Amino acid sequence: MKQTVLFEIKALYRDDFRVTGFTFGSGEPSICIVGSMRGNENQQLFACSRLIRKLTELEEQGRILPGKQILVIPCVNPYSMNIKKRFWTIDNTDINRMFPGYDQGETTQRIAAGVFSAIQDYQYGVQFASFYMPGAFVPHVRMMKTGVSPGSREASSDSQGVLPPTEERGCFPNDVELAQQFGLPYIVLHDPRPFDTTTLNYNWQIWETHAFSIYTTNTQRVDKVSAKQAIEAILNFMEKQEIIRYRGYSGYHSRVIESRDFIPVRAEDSGFFETLVQPGDEVDEGQLLARIYDPYLGTVRCTLHAPAHSTVAFVHDEAMTYQSTAVLKLIPEDQ
Repeated sequence: MKQTVLFEIKALYRDDFRVTGFTFGSGEPSICIVGSMRGNENQQLFACSRLIRKLTELEEQGRILPGKQILVIPCVNPYSMNIKKRFWTIDNTDINRMFPGYDQGETTQRIAAGVFSAIQDYQYGVQFASFYMPGAFVPHVRMMKTGVSPGSREASSDSQGVLPPTEERGCFPNDVELAQQFGLPYIVLHDPRPFDTTTLNYNWQIWETHAFSIYTTNTQRVDKVSAKQAIEAILNFMEKQEIIRYRGYSGYHSRVIESRDFIPVRAEDSGFFETLVQPGDEVDEGQLLARIYDPYLGTVRCTLHAPAHSTVAFVHDEAMTYQSTAVLKLIPEDQ
C-alpha cells in the first residue's frame, strides 16, 4: 500500500486541507473507490476504512493481479467531517455538485478539480454515496443514464459502432451487466436532472469511466452489516474484472429498476415520525407503515399505509418530519 496526498490547500490558521489516497498494486489505473464527500457520511468513511484494511491483507498475500492498480480515497472533505457539517464549512457548497471542477474557481470547485484530475483515467469508478434526504436505503447500485459508455465516442463515427442505449433502460447493456456483478439486491437506473450533471458519477461517465454509486443502509450511523455487504460487493466485482484473486460470496441476482418507478409515501401531516417497517421489508396493500404524532399533544395525527404490495426501499430516519415529505419509498411488486 502506498499513501499519497492527491490534493492539498495550504491553510492560514489550522492544519492544511488534504485529500489522501491509498494505492494498491501497480500498472494500469483499474478501479478507484471514493468514500465520504460530505461531513455527515460516517458510514461511507467507515466502509472505505474497512475496504483499505481488506485490500492491505490481499496485497500482502499477493492476491492483487500484476499490472492492476487500485485507488481508495476514504474522504474528500475532512474539514466538514471534523465539525460534522454536511457541506463545505464556509459557504455551505457541496463538493459533489462541483465536478469536473475548476482549478481557478471557488474552493470546492478547486477541490473537485484536483480530485478529478487524479481519478478521471480509471477504468472503473465506485462511489460510496448518500441520498439527499435523511433516511435508510435498501443496499443497491445506482447508475446515471447519461447515454455515454467507454468507447462510445470513438465508435460513434464508426459505421459498426457499439450497441446504443436500450430504449427501455436508456443506458448501455454492458454497463447494466457490469452492475449486476456487484451482487447487490437492486440496480437503480436514474434519469439525471440538471443538478446531477455536476456529480462525480455523471462526470466519470462523461470521461468514459464505468461509474457506479453504492448505497448502504445508513449515512450518519455506522452499520457494520451493510458496510460488510458493500465491501464484499466491491471485492466480488474486482474479482470478476480480474483485478484481484478473491473468493467471496456470490451475492444476489440483482433486480433492475428505474428510480422513477419508486412509489413515494408522503407524510400527510407534520410531527414525530414512527416507522413500523425497515428497508427490504415486503409489505401488503393496506398494511400500516408508519404513524405521525402531534409534537405537543402526543396524539396520532395520521397513519400511513402501503398503496400496493411492494418492497420497502427507503425509510425516513429523522425523529420529525414535515408535511408532504416522502418518508418512505416503495418498489412495486411488478417491477
